[in-house]
Amino acid sequence: MKPRKAAVIFVLITVTLDMLTLGLIAPVLPKLVLDFMGGNAPNAAKMFGIFGTVWALMQFIFSPVLGVLSDRFGRRPVILLSNLGLGLDYVVMAMAPTLGWLFVGRVISGITAASISTGTAYISDVVAPEKRAGAFGLIGAAFGVGFVLGPALGGLLGNSDPRLPFWVAGGLSLANAAYGYFVLPESLPPEKRQVFTLRRANPVGALVLLRSHPELSRLAVIQFIGYIAHEVFNVWALYTIFRYAWKEGMIGLSLALVGACSIVISAGMVKPLVARLGERRTLYVGQFFGAVGMILAGLSRTSGFFFLSIPVMMLWTMSSPAAQGMMTRRVSESEQGELQGAINSLASVAWIFGPALFTFTFAWFIDQKHGWNMPGAPWYLGAVLLFVAMFMATRIPKLPAHSQALSDSPNSVPVRPLS
Repeated sequence: MKPRKAAVIFVLITVTLDMLTLGLIAPVLPKLVLDFMGGNAPNAAKMFGIFGTVWALMQFIFSPVLGVLSDRFGRRPVILLSNLGLGLDYVVMAMAPTLGWLFVGRVISGITAASISTGTAYISDVVAPEKRAGAFGLIGAAFGVGFVLGPALGGLLGNSDPRLPFWVAGGLSLANAAYGYFVLPESLPPEKRQVFTLRRANPVGALVLLRSHPELSRLAVIQFIGYIAHEVFNVWALYTIFRYAWKEGMIGLSLALVGACSIVISAGMVKPLVARLGERRTLYVGQFFGAVGMILAGLSRTSGFFFLSIPVMMLWTMSSPAAQGMMTRRVSESEQGELQGAINSLASVAWIFGPALFTFTFAWFIDQKHGWNMPGAPWYLGAVLLFVAMFMATRIPKLPAHSQALSDSPNSVPVRPLS
């Protein structure tokens, strides 16, 4: 299949709708957990962290399976099944009478939420290697559109009924599955597909691909640290409720600003910055600003200063497309799905430990029995992690601008430059 702009647009719409539905429930899910926990903020923070860990564990187990299935049967059926599963998940959560049922909903979501990683593999199928960082930037912009509209709408709906955003999210996910069934074309030709094997589908075995090249493994470690740091966003709602007494509407507005910044940076800044600075420099410059923004968020004593920290923090958005572009050059076309499954497994490992790391840190430093009153502690921890990742990124050697083209052989050793 030759690269087609229309095919990329299909995936961007799918990603936008997926993020819209995730954004819809972002302002209300923590509050729902808080209500089930009787209003106890430290206990709710711990439970919310457990929810995130279980969701990530399901991702870790099933993401490589779905990634390898997409290499075997194509991207289209995996995206459709994922959207269908997400729709059913939101319906279960909308009707959840107890915390246990809400927990079941997160398990379903963790198993099926693979359309974004498969969509990234789809982009790798249809976009030339040297243009992938820019295309991944557009995926970041699609994330942003979803997170502008989703949290704002979710906050408004949640003010009247905390269950309503789940129903709307379920309807949109099911509509997205129907849209893809009729519109989304397949991107992986039969001759480029690989045989399904348990070794490649195994979550631990899938990570072996990330060790196939020295720079690829270094990038994997850098991305892993970044994924852990990103989990500080799990305390967003609980932090702003505790420190600023925000309601669902204000939480949704703040997350909408996060999305708006993501759109501007991903769609308008990534491509020119990569062209000017190269992927390697774009990676660590973004990490630097992300760390500074997190420090500002932790120091913010008022809502106004917290809002000012968001644009600085979101400059971090430019790092992920740069890293993704660097990593896709290190594997063959027939391994792009396996790569995205491995990356998602790597992220899932971070998601297993990250939510509990930050929510338990938050709970510890606001619990009066420990003698602390430092609600900004999780933000400071996130900043330290990003500074570590930034230092590692600066150590990646800059390779020559020209090198041998990547073979399409499944066993080929990628040799394209990193930047």
